Amino acid sequence: MIVSATTGASLVELPLAERPIQIVTEPPGPEARARIAHDQPFVSPSLIYCYPLFVRRASGCMVEDVDGNVYLDAQAGVATASTGHCHPAVAGAIAAQAQELIHICGTDFHYASYGALCERLNLLAGRLAPGQPLFWQTFLTNSGTEAVEAALKLARNHTRRTAIIAFRGGFHGRTFGSLSLTASKTKYRKHFGPFLPGVFHADWGDAPSVEHQLFDHLVAPDDVAAIVVEPVLGEGGYLLPPPDFLPALRRICDTHGILLVFDEVQSGMGRTGKMFAAEHFGVVPDVVLLAKGIASGMPLGAMMARREFMTWPAGSHGSTCAGNPVCCAAALATLDLLQGGLVENSAREGTRLRDRLADRLKSIACIQDVRGLGLMIGVEFDSHARADAVAQLCFRRGLLVLECGRKAIRISPPLIVTHAQVDTIVDVFADACRDVSRERPDAVP
Repeated sequence: MIVSATTGASLVELPLAERPIQIVTEPPGPEARARIAHDQPFVSPSLIYCYPLFVRRASGCMVEDVDGNVYLDAQAGVATASTGHCHPAVAGAIAAQAQELIHICGTDFHYASYGALCERLNLLAGRLAPGQPLFWQTFLTNSGTEAVEAALKLARNHTRRTAIIAFRGGFHGRTFGSLSLTASKTKYRKHFGPFLPGVFHADWGDAPSVEHQLFDHLVAPDDVAAIVVEPVLGEGGYLLPPPDFLPALRRICDTHGILLVFDEVQSGMGRTGKMFAAEHFGVVPDVVLLAKGIASGMPLGAMMARREFMTWPAGSHGSTCAGNPVCCAAALATLDLLQGGLVENSAREGTRLRDRLADRLKSIACIQDVRGLGLMIGVEFDSHARADAVAQLCFRRGLLVLECGRKAIRISPPLIVTHAQVDTIVDVFADACRDVSRERPDAVP
């Protein structure tokens, strides 16, 4: 029997959230292999499946598979489980709301939680422009990609212009409008064209490319409705912007009457150590897009715009299920937790995690960079093969991470991550990097 050194209790007797990594059978175990083989004929082959993890349950930062292996989740359900898995306050809010009202359609009828969440987001948006009397209104969606779609419609409706500018390396979703903006990897776009007309791409991090590549040659600025940008690049590599990039975009938009849209689907809701990533850079957007961590895993997104730009008329946009009462209840409970200390924990533990990783990885030749804000940390490798090998080895050793960009790994645990769990992430990840680095480049799978 495996016993906890701190409590003396059997590890299987501890609540899942308090258990350490525990690999009892080489992943994937026999039950996982059997269930994956059974399900495979019935599910779409478009699903990626980064590694053969078949989850039975999850709690806090810990995930248990169907074979009894326990993993430390350092990717938070792709940066979505902001308050950890199945946080009691969030689960309680979901259960209570489900007993009272599950659905009625927020496009057509009123209920308390929809307006309460929009009001709460307006108050939070005060962080974007301290001291400025800005008022924000919100359209709730089911997802991040729907928030992007809503922003595209709003921008065109408000400006009466058609062109949209996005950036190479950006990821904005997989529905047709948002996919037209996405330019992080060709695999997302292959064989799906033609895309939305009037979308132009500049170089992320290079504001002059908007003017010199696009305005000088391809699109007149007074034809552009919006510039859509991730303030911190997410799926494209967890990259931080150059200091002058976002301020320069703000100046371009102000000069030409263009809406500046910040896609904070991944970087928002405390992920970077502030409620919004935009707070780090002192730039106020006209539209903010949220999803992922806003409702701790429930399907919810938000398109927030300053009131002077919310000029579309009744009936011009809607959604049957978006902002349903159960998701809104989860979001309100999530915001309570984020404002109750989790954003500060993200900043504190994120700085510690980044600094410890940088120290442990500095002598490993295949590591090129360690970067990030809060608990949005990227580690760059010398090749995609190395990054993939490290991600797979971490999985087999009980640590869940994901790749991003061309050759990086993202580390984005739930915002509840503890000191001890940060230490475990660093130890397992650094050891995996060291072991992979010892392989000849041509021997890395």
